[in-house]
Amino acid sequence: MSGEFDAAGTAIEGALFGAAAEQASGALGSGSKSTDGAACLNCGAGMTGTFCANCGQKGEVHRTLSAIWHDILHSVLHFDGKLWRTLPLLAFKPGELTRRFVHGERAKFVSPMATFLFAIFLMFAVFSFGGSKSAPETGWRADMAEEAKKLDKQISALETTVQSTDADANARKLAKAKLEDLKSERNGIAFATTGFPVYDDAGARISAGGPVDLSAAANSSTGWHWLDRLLNQGGVKMMQNPSLTFYKLQSNGYKFAWLLIPLSLPFIWLVTIGARGHRFYDHAVFTTYSITFMCFLFVLASVTGWVMPDNDVLDFAFLLIPPFHLYKQLRYSYGFSRAGTILRMIPLLISIVIVTTLFLLILIMLGMM
Repeated sequence: MSGEFDAAGTAIEGALFGAAAEQASGALGSGSKSTDGAACLNCGAGMTGTFCANCGQKGEVHRTLSAIWHDILHSVLHFDGKLWRTLPLLAFKPGELTRRFVHGERAKFVSPMATFLFAIFLMFAVFSFGGSKSAPETGWRADMAEEAKKLDKQISALETTVQSTDADANARKLAKAKLEDLKSERNGIAFATTGFPVYDDAGARISAGGPVDLSAAANSSTGWHWLDRLLNQGGVKMMQNPSLTFYKLQSNGYKFAWLLIPLSLPFIWLVTIGARGHRFYDHAVFTTYSITFMCFLFVLASVTGWVMPDNDVLDFAFLLIPPFHLYKQLRYSYGFSRAGTILRMIPLLISIVIVTTLFLLILIMLGMM
């Protein structure tokens, strides 16, 4: 159960982190009272209302356990009430949300970075739960387990053919070639689900975490000494311990997810060339809200996959939502026409592939280091 507790703790931590990054809106809770005439407990200034005019702290403070739980729930569920004004617009009118925030409506909505932090931590929590041993084996995990069983049966049958003395030489040759392909596929599934190969380079079955020939990986030569050293040492260590490698990639993925924003900015600028009156700040808000929505969509798709596995209609819907959402955000954030937005969507989608590839390469390099 430790995986579930870690996942829940990560989600709460993300909410608190996001709330800390968010500026106070000045909204007053329903149970707050006026503290006129009292001294602020934080800075000592005279109070003229429910909040200190000097530092902004609430005049009425509590020292009870119920107040702790209220703060946690308030941080997770409310963001001072702004979360519920932000999420519907983020989901259904992302262009309007981006435009309104850029042009000064800040106090009404959760800031892009606060929602981004919350979404990243929530996604990591869900991803951690999905990777735990007690996670429901549904969706892609169930499909992979079923595919692994089929491959094992086919491999066993082909091995019997290869070792049979009754089969002719041509049949054994074809079976051997097919056997190598199937073992390669089986290794791919094993790496994705357990982090370890099932067969070594010679095609012999090995135990989980067993020895694998890494001599080829230890002799890389690129012409750059520092890169050769990184590949020959860090790369071999990654291959020796795939489980640790996968964990490091997963951990670095959410720690360095903010890199997606600066990596995307040059491409967003190129895509929106011709749109007047927009600055890189506007592109940063656009990018941050867009990535945030994709994180929330991943969380929704993961949870839906556990509850309703093998639902082709939902799978198809989740494939269509991202480009449609990007279209709406791009058009209404920058005021493009329908035709202009569609034309810009092509380089935008290409840039997403480039940015994702660069981000994965950075994660791999960090893992090697």
